[in-house]
Amino acid sequence: MRNYILKRLILLIPTLLGITLITFFVIQLAPGNPISRKVQFGEGIKAEAITQEIIEQTKKLYGLDKPIYVRYWIWLKRVFTLDFGRSYKDHRPVMEKIAERLPVTLSLNLISIFLVYLISIPLGVYSAVRHGSLVERAITFVLFALYSIPSFWLAVVLIYFLGGGEFWDVFPIYGILSPGAEGFPFLKRVVDFLWHITLPVICLTYGDLAYLSRYQKGSLLEVLREDFIRTARAKGLPESKVIFKHALRNSLIPIITLVASVLPAMIGGSVIIENIFSIPGIGQLGFEAVLSRDYPVIMAIATISAFLTLVGILLSDLAYVLVDPRISFEERKG
Repeated sequence: MRNYILKRLILLIPTLLGITLITFFVIQLAPGNPISRKVQFGEGIKAEAITQEIIEQTKKLYGLDKPIYVRYWIWLKRVFTLDFGRSYKDHRPVMEKIAERLPVTLSLNLISIFLVYLISIPLGVYSAVRHGSLVERAITFVLFALYSIPSFWLAVVLIYFLGGGEFWDVFPIYGILSPGAEGFPFLKRVVDFLWHITLPVICLTYGDLAYLSRYQKGSLLEVLREDFIRTARAKGLPESKVIFKHALRNSLIPIITLVASVLPAMIGGSVIIENIFSIPGIGQLGFEAVLSRDYPVIMAIATISAFLTLVGILLSDLAYVLVDPRISFEERKG
């Protein structure tokens, strides 16, 4: 396994370079001029007052006067030292801005992912064991009804009914902490944080329940038809032992495959939900960076997400061995 991990880590480098190269060129060639936006909106200068001299000076300040391949090489050398440059918007270091937003996004997504797996896997197992029953059909209907609801629409509905719209004012609808929460005792601050993120977490969680539980159900049904399951039942093993010891472990491989998307999702955040609930996370930061053509911030988020995607794929491959002993990364000798 050591050789396999080493080969995958070596292959990760050119793959990541290819992703960053394509992303860098696409972003640089996209419509929109960050210099005009910066000068006009940042400095408060009217569009007709922007002279070519001001534009050229600003381009030189940010290094945008150089050819695109030179800019990529300069950016690449900085990345190897984990320096993503400074934001065009406020001149702050990009990593500093990401470090401020990252804990918020990680908290939201870790809670959401935990709830998704905690609920969907038992639902999938129950649906497979009780396949065709009235309760199983009702669960399937409810899950797919939820899956069809757009997250932004549900967010608006929750705000309307539970956030002080026309009905109950139960949950806060913006931010992650109440004003002055920095001075709260630790326990009270945790409760306040959980109270603020209740509605956003609901919006981030409900959509994943349907497809993840269906993955689990379909995989478990397929395993339950295998010969070794019939053999285990023929030996007189209890049904619970057959399902949870023999069938469930083998049915987890498709679920593990989804781990590849978990890591980038944790840092990528949700642009829509974070903006609706005014949550200062990575998703909101990326959205603002796109609007202002803040190239360093966009490239930093894209690069980190790409790296985590590749790491997630590697971790999911390694987890196969833990779930299925028949899988081995060692070369078989003839």
